[in-house]
Amino acid sequence: MSATPPTQNIARAAGSMSLAVLISRVLGLVREQVFAGFFGAGRAIDAFVVAFRIPNLLRDLFAEGALSTAFVTVFSQYDAKEGPERTWRLANNVLICLMIVVGSLTLAGVYFSPALVGLMAPDFGRVPGKLELTALMTRIMFPFLLLVSLAALVMGILNTKGRFFLPALASSFFNLGSIVAGVGLSFLAPSLGQPPIVGMAVGTLIGGLLQLLVQLPLLFRVGFRLRVVCDPWDPGLRRIFRLMLPAVLGLSASQINIFINTFYAARCPEGSISWLNYAYRLDHLPQGLFGVALSVATLPLASRLAARRDLPGLRDACRSALSLAMLLTLPAAAGLAVLAEPICALIYQYGRFTAYDTQQTAAALRFYTLGLMAFSGSKILVPVFYALNNTAVPVAGSFLTVAANLLFINLTLEALEHRAIALSMSLASNVSLLFLLALLHRRLEGLPLKELLLTLARVGLATLVMALAAVTVHDLAAGLLPGGVVGRLLAVAAAVATGMGVYGVLILHLNIPEARDALRLVLRRPEGG
Repeated sequence: MSATPPTQNIARAAGSMSLAVLISRVLGLVREQVFAGFFGAGRAIDAFVVAFRIPNLLRDLFAEGALSTAFVTVFSQYDAKEGPERTWRLANNVLICLMIVVGSLTLAGVYFSPALVGLMAPDFGRVPGKLELTALMTRIMFPFLLLVSLAALVMGILNTKGRFFLPALASSFFNLGSIVAGVGLSFLAPSLGQPPIVGMAVGTLIGGLLQLLVQLPLLFRVGFRLRVVCDPWDPGLRRIFRLMLPAVLGLSASQINIFINTFYAARCPEGSISWLNYAYRLDHLPQGLFGVALSVATLPLASRLAARRDLPGLRDACRSALSLAMLLTLPAAAGLAVLAEPICALIYQYGRFTAYDTQQTAAALRFYTLGLMAFSGSKILVPVFYALNNTAVPVAGSFLTVAANLLFINLTLEALEHRAIALSMSLASNVSLLFLLALLHRRLEGLPLKELLLTLARVGLATLVMALAAVTVHDLAAGLLPGGVVGRLLAVAAAVATGMGVYGVLILHLNIPEARDALRLVLRRPEGG
């Protein structure tokens, strides 16, 4: 069965992005390896994670979240209908207003950093100096919010212009800057009377600057010219704000979830925040590769189809994107779950990161993988609602997720400790996906649920066989190979290669229509910059 046009378009754009995101995520794992090897899991990393998380709460609103989605929706329509002059005027207006608003928030965040840390992680006060260290790093890293917000705006412009590869690669430069500058400054920090982890905080800020700067040459090549425009009454800007406000409400629910998770994790044994962070970074790899890439690739197409009121086209685009997400995320989740401990040991267990840290991180990772498919599916569906000018449903879904997360945490925290937080996030993500599917089914006058369920059953069967093959090969290889890093690497590589081979053969023989598109997504060369 040949691929439908929406599947081809989504796969082409997502394939280009996925290669760039893969590079970035690999560098991100290298960054986490540096943290694990130098600092292990404990006081310093707990403090760093919370300090970085505080500006990141606002980052999700002004970078990869509400502003980015609303801007791409309006900018795409201007680009198609309004001509270059009005389109670039809108871009400049949003840029200047963003600098004013986010710059002001950044200054406020730097000033109120100690109060913010005390609110998010009050139990840090039980460990001498931990609260003060976290507040210091929060002040250092807060300007990262402005840098990454500007980088996300530039990325939105370039995506609308059909340039996906370089913008997705930009976060690689963030990771490179964080690693190189952070490590160098961590050695210098003690001579300046500061703990080494403070050097990593400054490195994070340098990485954010690089993420913005690397995109600017391509931005100018697609036609952008900087002009000082600050018109709060501009119709395009006001429409972006109208789209943003409900999205901000919805994303504020996500930030409440992060606050809840951090608050409860700070109550768990020291190191819990670190274990959860290291585990999430591994789960974040397929999230970025597949869920976010498919979401960003789907949004411009969904916006065009919605503008034409093409409901059959939208249904087909949703089916294609969700089917591709199943094909890619289910085997990734199963592989991470069954190989959680050897993967964590291979990536993190060096220097100060102990075997016990590996066990605790792997336990959290297994629970995180239960929500991987749901996370990717929700990422795909939410922009479709925005394209339909229906922002109430994503907002309601977000607050439903908060309620579910809070309920599951309180039911399981005493028994599971830090693992309860990973489990609750996964369960809440599944609740959110089911809610969005039900409402979108009504809005589009039906989704091809039978086809989606058939794809899910086939992919689930292939995934189960793949997981059994992978864990069997790993156990055999680990018993035959010598210990140490090389033995771990070869055993994991053998398991992954076997799993991928078995899965690839099965999906091609189970008559899954999107299998060829997934293969093209992986093999296609990046296009468009």
